Amino acid sequence: MSRGRITGLTVSDVRFPTSLARHGSDAMHPDPDYSAAYVVIETDAPDGLKGCGLTFTLGKGTEVVVCAVNALSIHVVDKDLDEIISNFRGFYRQLTSDGQLRWIGPEKGAVHLATAAILNAVWDLWAKQEGKPLWKLLVDMDPKQLLSCIDFRYITDALTEEEAYTILQNGLVGKKEREEQMLKHGYPAYTTSCAWLGYTDQQLKQLCTEALKDGWTRFKVKVGANLQDDIRRCKLVREMIGPENILMLDANQRWEVEEAIEWVAKLAEFKPLWIEEPTSPDDILGHATISKALAPLGIGVATGEQCHNRVIFKQLLQAQALSFVQVDSCRLGSVNENLSVFLMAKKFQIPVCPHAGGVGLCELVQHLIIFDYISISGSLKNRMCEYMDHLHEHFKNPVVIVNASYIPPQAAGYSTEMKDDSVRKYQFPQGEVWQKLLSERNIQLK
Repeated sequence: MSRGRITGLTVSDVRFPTSLARHGSDAMHPDPDYSAAYVVIETDAPDGLKGCGLTFTLGKGTEVVVCAVNALSIHVVDKDLDEIISNFRGFYRQLTSDGQLRWIGPEKGAVHLATAAILNAVWDLWAKQEGKPLWKLLVDMDPKQLLSCIDFRYITDALTEEEAYTILQNGLVGKKEREEQMLKHGYPAYTTSCAWLGYTDQQLKQLCTEALKDGWTRFKVKVGANLQDDIRRCKLVREMIGPENILMLDANQRWEVEEAIEWVAKLAEFKPLWIEEPTSPDDILGHATISKALAPLGIGVATGEQCHNRVIFKQLLQAQALSFVQVDSCRLGSVNENLSVFLMAKKFQIPVCPHAGGVGLCELVQHLIIFDYISISGSLKNRMCEYMDHLHEHFKNPVVIVNASYIPPQAAGYSTEMKDDSVRKYQFPQGEVWQKLLSERNIQLK
């Protein structure tokens, strides 16, 4: 079967005005408009299937990522999809190693977000052509073919291809049973939707009450703007959820290293499992210092949603700087780069708890973490995947949560396809939603 030649690539700037209700607000991002650079690729294959991909943004700046997607499109349009898949490592490196575009990276920033959006679309199309959800495409793939999708450049001092192959071979034992378990029970999740920093105490109480009724047992609280507010909010949430349920904290890069240690020590009485993003995402040694200082308090360090690439994760793991790896399906270079981080985390025996706080991230990352459990980690100990209850209605195949767990998707693809009506309404600035909002705000865009 010929998969066809890629004949077109379009990208849209899609923004949702979540800042109006302070959804997604945290100590560093008080007014995010959850957004996406949304990519659609078409081929001349007779099946007429399209590949859809996205990367997550917070509003302003999405247009920069759109420009980067268009700049990278010269490496995509007119390419034969069979050739891409048969040499996926080479195609990944072609996108990330353009001799001019890599200067505004390399493998970081807007150009890497654009790479993720494009590659997510390619993976979506591949899975659709195989008639499988992406997690199943990965689970059924031969270990050697899986490894052929990964660029091991810059990480072989931490994980060689041979070591990765051994991990995948070992993962074959019990794989069938783990897949059956996922299909029956799903992958455990935690909720971030109850305690955005901009929510009032009354909202926290109401949302925690509703979440508990729905079976949630793992809750994350945004912290970092004001210590006394944090103490009050953490006390409120801990009293609401009880001592038996799990509480996590997220500072979104707010603090200096010593400040993080002192601040979190004052929140230790609420027994958080982790503090997430306590300082700059680029500060490997800072994270290591914080991790060492908080270990006696039983508090781990989690980070990763703004880690540029596999190299940063490699260093965090080597430096023993984190207790929980938080991959992001749209910041790293799509499935390809995420696979390398899952494999490194397995070697270093650090659990992966993916980031999913953003439009479409839950839809994408569920595939990756389900695959990780079935084929790599084989464990659910200290493992969970973030969930937030926002914007799923804009996707053709939204996530399904049952008993606070992700139920494995059954539709073919990467769950990335947005509804045409949503793209049209929320496209910036010409969509009708934005035309109305900008008119109300008396804003004219030139």
